[in-house]
Amino acid sequence: MAEGKNTKKRLIAWLLLAAALILSAVAFGMARYAMGFWPYLVGGAALVLLIVAAVFLRPNWAALSAALASLALLMRFAARGYAWWGYALLFVAALVVLHHFLPAVLWKIVVILTCVGLAYFCFVESFIIRSARTDADDRRDYLIVLGAAVYGDQPSLTLVRRMEGAMDYLDRYPDSIAIVSGGMGPGETVTEGQAMYDYMTAHGVDPTRILIEDKATSTEENLLNSFAIIRQCSGEPQGKVAIVSSAYHLYRAKLFAQKLGVPDAAGVAAPWGYFFVMLNYFIREAFGVTHFWVFGN
Repeated sequence: MAEGKNTKKRLIAWLLLAAALILSAVAFGMARYAMGFWPYLVGGAALVLLIVAAVFLRPNWAALSAALASLALLMRFAARGYAWWGYALLFVAALVVLHHFLPAVLWKIVVILTCVGLAYFCFVESFIIRSARTDADDRRDYLIVLGAAVYGDQPSLTLVRRMEGAMDYLDRYPDSIAIVSGGMGPGETVTEGQAMYDYMTAHGVDPTRILIEDKATSTEENLLNSFAIIRQCSGEPQGKVAIVSSAYHLYRAKLFAQKLGVPDAAGVAAPWGYFFVMLNYFIREAFGVTHFWVFGN
């Protein structure tokens, strides 16, 4: 009797898991075609089914790893701003599988490597977190506003936050000039520089206080091209530059400024967005900083 009941539970759980995977695929497709809130609704339904399936199949390592991997794919493809949470969950799912299949000696090696990796991650994050604030002495002649995604001609939330930080800075320092920097990327119908100019002037910033740099496609180009504009206007940029960006990005932005010969650039942290989205970008930034340390860009 108990055997039949357990078999029935497992069957229900696997059916729930299959339904969750199907809904996940549907959510991916909806997200790909930017179908508003529907990917989140369908993805939420898939998540509920995954949780219920996990309750039914709690002792089953395969179901647990499949549930984690499915949730990871949902966060990567169906929820904007949670991709690196998805990668982290996928890594945990891989650990579950490895724990089941690897011999004890190899599993110990995996655990040691994982611990070393986590220790290195914490080490990198210590630099990022220390710089994730506005510098006390941030008064400069020029404020470089680093670009971020634009959807069509509408600035993303990240870019809006950076512009809010820039407008607050311009209010505090009426003699400072903003350089809004960013070219045109995939899915954008205007350059990031132009989108920032339009947004900031529409929100009351004097157009004469904004210079547009609209060719850059990376942080390094943002700063390189902006420094060139400063040289044309008033000589060398040393001692004249503040950089506004998202808090998690300021450490790497300053590294690029130092590489380009402006080690005294001040950092101005944009207001935080959604907490878990910001944590997602703090995770991602550790890999960006590592890339800079290794390759210099």
